[in-house]
Amino acid sequence: MKKLRKIDLWILIPYILLLGIGVVMVYSASFYNAMSTGGSSNQYLIKQAIFAGFGLFFCFLFFMLKERVLKNQGVLGLIMAILVVLPLVGLVVVGKLHPSSKVNGASAWIPIGPFNYQPLEMAKIALILYLALVLTNKEAKLLDKQSFKTVWKEIQVPILTVIVVILLVLLQPDFGGAAILSLITLVLVSSSSIPGRFIATLNTSLIILVSAVVTFIIKVQPASIAKTYQFQRFMAMMHPFKLEQTAGNQLVNSFYAISNGGLFGVGLGNSIQKRGYLPEPHTDFILAIISEELGLMGDLVVLGLLALIVMRIILLGIRTKNTYHSLVYYGVAVMLMAQTVLNVGGLLGLIPLTGVTLPFISYGGSSLLILSAAMGIVMNLEATELFNKEEQR
Repeated sequence: MKKLRKIDLWILIPYILLLGIGVVMVYSASFYNAMSTGGSSNQYLIKQAIFAGFGLFFCFLFFMLKERVLKNQGVLGLIMAILVVLPLVGLVVVGKLHPSSKVNGASAWIPIGPFNYQPLEMAKIALILYLALVLTNKEAKLLDKQSFKTVWKEIQVPILTVIVVILLVLLQPDFGGAAILSLITLVLVSSSSIPGRFIATLNTSLIILVSAVVTFIIKVQPASIAKTYQFQRFMAMMHPFKLEQTAGNQLVNSFYAISNGGLFGVGLGNSIQKRGYLPEPHTDFILAIISEELGLMGDLVVLGLLALIVMRIILLGIRTKNTYHSLVYYGVAVMLMAQTVLNVGGLLGLIPLTGVTLPFISYGGSSLLILSAAMGIVMNLEATELFNKEEQR
């Protein structure tokens, strides 16, 4: 238990505060919808409180783990295969054979009793740990390699593994999840010992490719794409009020909620938009409800706490001399930051809606448990490093 003395309060306290805010706001945002569908008004409150409790347990569990467990490549391989790749393949197959099983245009959840398992969430943390370990183990070799061919030979297996996972997520289709996994990969690869000119070439090629694809879709609007749920979300971002009665409904009601809240909000529990106007306000659009009930100040508190955690983790990554620790820190920071940006950008109409939840706040077990485990891992590595430094003195 001496390890607990090294726990990072700059991460722990904001994390616990966000869990508490999430439980309160999930209840506030969901009770009307729960009652209107014939359920108990506190059903989401109870589930979210359970998720938060398990989240704290997961955080503690991963904080107490030995670092060698996290760096066991065999275990990581099994997790990637059994908990990530196989479930993702299964979801793609089910989505193709039974399109009616899709939720909001995507097949992303596996029902397990009263709960749903989302393989994408496991993929995020598994990918971070896997890439951090592989790139660290190959550090010396990569520093010696100069030609593209020799560098590619060293990194082709992990990169191809990542590409397979991202493609499976895209096939669900889940563009938000694929974007987060892609950003994590780019940051970890860019932060590794791979020569800079290869990273610059890779990043430039990806930017050109993505820009070309987006431009083609906007200009040509192929019939096979134009009918998809994801394309309608893109068009809703471009013309929300023009499509208010169809694809733009969620976004417009999000604008109304934010406008109604003003600086200090209409009061906790008093949101109008959650009363049947904004679909599923306790998930993707929970920040819009916070904005309406607690105002801009409430939003700033939530986003400030998230920013504090992200900046603290990035600072740890800058300070450490341990390559593995640094890559894990950066990966977790990118995961948190990307989810927050995609969620906030979506409800503000700055980017297409992606279905990405707000970290620690939105309703959902898979995301909350994985993010909690990530907090435990970050604090674990930091505490381990502090102990090692003390022993060397």
